[in-house]
Amino acid sequence: MDIVDCIKKRTSIRDYSNKTIDKKDIERLIIAASLAPTARNIQPWEFIIVTKKEDLKCLANITDHGKFIKDAACCIVVVCKDTKYYLEDGCAATENILLQASGLGLGACWVAGDKKAYANDILLFLKVPETFKLVSMVALGFPSRAVKSKEKRSFKQLLHWERFNR
Repeated sequence: MDIVDCIKKRTSIRDYSNKTIDKKDIERLIIAASLAPTARNIQPWEFIIVTKKEDLKCLANITDHGKFIKDAACCIVVVCKDTKYYLEDGCAATENILLQASGLGLGACWVAGDKKAYANDILLFLKVPETFKLVSMVALGFPSRAVKSKEKRSFKQLLHWERFNR
């Protein structure tokens, strides 16, 4: 699949079927995440795979806008060592997960982590060392129904040459 087609197809999915995700596909998601750009090649990320239903329910209950995590087949929790560019690095890895998920026919939704009031509770629940920051959680599963991608602004509306001009 062409990368632009994959990006166009990708949309946030919050409703999942009961089908499980093959372990090899989860590993492919992490391989994609690990290939993200990273400042100074520090690669500060670690990825926690949560598949147990009771743990998915706990994660969902801790969040404010991630209640749908309880229905996911899997949640990938992205944490990074507290480095200068941990947020940029972790977000790049998260985007790679989303794109790979789209390419595999999986539904995914990014749930915010960094600077959220519940971030520390998630880290405590998952027994993450204090030297790490929660960047994101990615709920994953097979979509329960067909979903159409949302309309995006035309690139001509947001493109500026040399200076910002409206």
